[in-house]
Amino acid sequence: MAIEIDALIIFADRDNVATSNAEVGWVLQFKKFLEVMLTQLLGEKPNILLKGEYDTMTSPKLDNVAVLIPILSKDFIQSQRCLENLDSFHKKIESSPDSSKRILKVYKAPLSLQEQPAQLRELPEYRMYQLDPDTGEIREYIDYFGADAGRQYWMELIDISYGIREVLATIKHGTATLPVKNIYNRKTIYLAETGDDLTVQRNIISRELQRLGYAVLPIHPLPGDLTNLERVVRKYLSVSDVSIHLIGSAFGKIPDGTDRSVLEIQDKLAVEKSVDAKLKLENFSRLIWISPKLSNASDRQKKFIETLKRDAEVQEGTEILQTLLEDFKSIIREELEDASEKKILEETGGRAIYLMHDRIDHNAVKPFIELIEKAGFNILMPAFDGQLLDLRHRHIENLRNLDAAIIFKGKVNEQWVRMKALELLKAPGFGRKKPIIAKAIVTATGLIADKEPFKDLDLRVIDGDQQQSLNALRSFLQEFES
Repeated sequence: MAIEIDALIIFADRDNVATSNAEVGWVLQFKKFLEVMLTQLLGEKPNILLKGEYDTMTSPKLDNVAVLIPILSKDFIQSQRCLENLDSFHKKIESSPDSSKRILKVYKAPLSLQEQPAQLRELPEYRMYQLDPDTGEIREYIDYFGADAGRQYWMELIDISYGIREVLATIKHGTATLPVKNIYNRKTIYLAETGDDLTVQRNIISRELQRLGYAVLPIHPLPGDLTNLERVVRKYLSVSDVSIHLIGSAFGKIPDGTDRSVLEIQDKLAVEKSVDAKLKLENFSRLIWISPKLSNASDRQKKFIETLKRDAEVQEGTEILQTLLEDFKSIIREELEDASEKKILEETGGRAIYLMHDRIDHNAVKPFIELIEKAGFNILMPAFDGQLLDLRHRHIENLRNLDAAIIFKGKVNEQWVRMKALELLKAPGFGRKKPIIAKAIVTATGLIADKEPFKDLDLRVIDGDQQQSLNALRSFLQEFES
């Protein structure tokens, strides 16, 4: 039968009851906004209809509908009539090549995958409720034009509109909307699924990356069972150049067949991909962002985050940051620059030493700077002033360009020193193309009690008082030149 209805919204009647604060019900308001958005995209008013539980007149056979939009809630799932309408439409389109795009599930309230009918679980989803990331409280939008609604409700509405337009183009004209042409051979990015508290942030990053021409995976929601989830994630990672993980307070969904969250599983599989890529001499990197606000994280989530931090420290090609999201987004853009756009590594002639030290040791390190300069070496220095992105950029450029590295331990603790030593191990993951000739830890405040961990990292330990350390450093530099 010919398509007569561009989009049919099916819903439980209780979800469209107007509250005391609203003139019309939630579903009717959603329909009005969707009509406005689609009219702008199509250049003409779309035919969007509503079908409640007991409506037997509107599209009784559901065979003249392009896109079905179920409004998901507890009431919807408990309504036999809603489920029958959904099942009827699904059976009519399941043999069509674009069947996965013709049902767009809209969450009016949270529902786990396990609560949803099987035919819905892997379909495109849009969350139209408000989640407070600090308290975890879930609310319906009341002020549709407020700042919070602008971040999620309207952005999701835009995505729904584009999804409908693509289906209509395919059905009516035989061609879908063409994707952005990847004229710069941009990378493919696996943007890991997140907990509910970071869904909005993930969607924003996804849209920004797609606008820049990158391919972003996964395309559809991940399966709800462990076996299929691992299969799908491995498939996506196999064609990805970078994986990006956003970690917040929410533990995340737990698939059937395991007690681990989707966040943990995706991280584990990305680590496997990283190890495999290194063995095959392929490029693959990981960027992990951890929210600075974790006050509502469960003990289990906190344990996962601590494990993640510890493991990431020693994984080549993995960078973990706990900073403002806007700073992280800038770092993503920098990391994804094409190799041809990256700054050419400076020619150092084998005489560049990165003197890694903290701001609090600025005065104590001066005699060592003078000694290194008099020996004829070029000193690469860390930056302490400026934006986070600038400081990080200087640090990574130094890691790329150094020939040798000296970590100065003054007032800093040994944990800080170990962090810097591990960053040297990870330097190849930042695009380094030459070996590090020599590495040393220098202190002028006495002996380092436990030298073995540093020796295991192939670091020379130079300790004692200032004069002893200066004499030992002079010998180290002479060996370095020979």
